Amino acid sequence: MDIALFSPSSLFADAEEVSVDEEVTDVHQSFVERRHQFPGMELVIREFSFHQLNANLLWPGKFAFAEWLVQHHSWIEGRRCLELGSGTGALAIFLKKSFNLDITTSDYDDQEIEENIAHNCQANGIKPVLPHVKHSWGETFPSAEPDWDLIIASDILLYVKQYPNLIKSLSFLLKSYKSKDDKAIPSVGNDQSSGMCMGLAVPAFLMSWRRRIGKEDESLFFTGCENAGLEVKHIGSRVYCIKPRENMVSTTGSIDD
Repeated sequence: MDIALFSPSSLFADAEEVSVDEEVTDVHQSFVERRHQFPGMELVIREFSFHQLNANLLWPGKFAFAEWLVQHHSWIEGRRCLELGSGTGALAIFLKKSFNLDITTSDYDDQEIEENIAHNCQANGIKPVLPHVKHSWGETFPSAEPDWDLIIASDILLYVKQYPNLIKSLSFLLKSYKSKDDKAIPSVGNDQSSGMCMGLAVPAFLMSWRRRIGKEDESLFFTGCENAGLEVKHIGSRVYCIKPRENMVSTTGSIDD
């Protein structure tokens, strides 16, 4: 198997956002280890040299989303979070180290992905490793009563044929949410920097999408979400908030926006 000797981010015009200072290849294991700059820290991430589901790639959108989450950290602090399409686990590791966020990774039902995320957790000082859920979109979710009040993802709309399955899983996670405690999550008031008023819903899905695909393909996902009873709102910087339509006041005491 050929070894990837370049960062996928170099395919994009804004690739300078990603710093790849060092590469260490392991031919036998087919891994590439790279150092990536996230806001305020450097992470050492082991990536597959190749993965048929792109679980080896860190696209520029992931770094842009990390910067956005830092700027809006009050929206995510105190939340119980699930990341869809975690890939290498880099974003979840960053959020855990930055905010001690209660976060669970998730990706395709693949043992290698889970083991690589665990490796990256340990390499970056996350012990015990982050909890992980193996789940292929569209299939029965392992937990019948999901209790994640915040779901996040970045650049997961590459496979258009998977949109119905993704929407099915997302709808289940949002509509079947069950709070397991009564800890209040503070609602967010006016964001003076953007002029927006945002009270992040419980539950909610925050998605950053920066990959370059056709507008028609992109709209298929958002239309599919709306047809499934979800409300889609662009909240700036290519970040979208998706929540159940007509969301009621949750048991946590936070209200929708």
